[in-house]
Amino acid sequence: MQPFGSPRRYRWLLWGLLGLVFLLVNVYRLSTAVLAEELMAAFRTTGARLGTLHAVFFYVYAAMQIPTGLLADRVGPRRTAAAGAVVMSVGALWFSLAGSYWTAIAGRGLIGLGGSVVFVCILRFCASWYRADEFATMSGLTFAVSGIGGVLATTPLALAVGAAGWRTTIAALGAVGLAVAVLVALVVRDSPERAGFEPVEGVPDQPSLTLAELRASLAAVLGDRVVWAVSAMLFCATGINLTLFGLWGVPYVAQTYDVSVTYASTFTLAGSVGLVVGPPALGWLSDRTGERTSLMIVGGGCYVLALGTIAAVGNPPLPVVAAVFFLTGSFLGAFVLSYAVVKDRHPASASGVSTGTINGAAFLGGSTLPTLMGFVLDSYWTGELVGGVRVYTATGYRMAFAIATLAAAVALACALWLHRWTGSD
Repeated sequence: MQPFGSPRRYRWLLWGLLGLVFLLVNVYRLSTAVLAEELMAAFRTTGARLGTLHAVFFYVYAAMQIPTGLLADRVGPRRTAAAGAVVMSVGALWFSLAGSYWTAIAGRGLIGLGGSVVFVCILRFCASWYRADEFATMSGLTFAVSGIGGVLATTPLALAVGAAGWRTTIAALGAVGLAVAVLVALVVRDSPERAGFEPVEGVPDQPSLTLAELRASLAAVLGDRVVWAVSAMLFCATGINLTLFGLWGVPYVAQTYDVSVTYASTFTLAGSVGLVVGPPALGWLSDRTGERTSLMIVGGGCYVLALGTIAAVGNPPLPVVAAVFFLTGSFLGAFVLSYAVVKDRHPASASGVSTGTINGAAFLGGSTLPTLMGFVLDSYWTGELVGGVRVYTATGYRMAFAIATLAAAVALACALWLHRWTGSD
């Protein structure tokens, strides 16, 4: 008798184990916002250098997305994700012991290298265990896991760091990651057949691709203008969220409103809660209605207006800031629908290549925008240091949000182009 009786139930256990690894990925990638002041003091960094330390995760992550897609299609998501979890956890232990800025760069790069494979592996897993009309929902739920990781990377992480120190906290996360990696390797299976079940009805066969088939799939993906439009859209939209919730959101609130880091982290927590709520809801609505690009346009417009509020005002009342962060997290879900758009345009057996390509662009944005905003903020540095941390002006943060708003407008323009190009959903 098979565990859980049927593949439709068993698949949730397997997705949950992969989701645990992805949760850790998102704690690491968004942790710099809470750790910003600790890291600036420990390694004596400027805002731009801190932006680079934060962004090295995303440089490696972005560069690995196409290779990850090839690995997921060729080797399979189980082995690829388990190996990634091990590398990520070793990187966390390394980072926790870093004695210099460049050692910390190397440790965070290893975290990014290991974490880079997990999201695409989950989507590749979903392509084998879930129907096409469930895929947008599963993409949204997977992004919700990233939101939960983002929640843990805010106030809970700030409290843990306050109690045990940032080095001990990161080392503990690394130990947990090694344990989860073992579970993934032992329990997860790439397809219902490999778990001893019959194929799930409505899910196409997902054979491992030959090297020639991988090359052909990659050429088809890179030659698709829709893939390039989606890549530009995700570069901007995902890059904004990773920059806001992963780095500059907490210092913005703490310095502009003169509050503690722990209190400021509750605002990025609001953004992560939005990420838990918005993508699954919009994915479910998209699967039920069949709408894709029209939902992107509506959500993208709200996304631009939310960010534009802070760019226009600079220091609105704190409840408005909380609302902006929540809406920015929620309406990222509109752009997440593009994963389903791209998957539908290419063979299911090559879903790793197609989703990996656009995901690489998303995290290239996450590696570019933090450093760009750091340079802008450094140009508005007051010259004041508090506990070794640079203090920036309200005007500097307003300019940073203006960059974010412009990037959001570009993402919206891409959604409009996609809607016109595809004609209808």
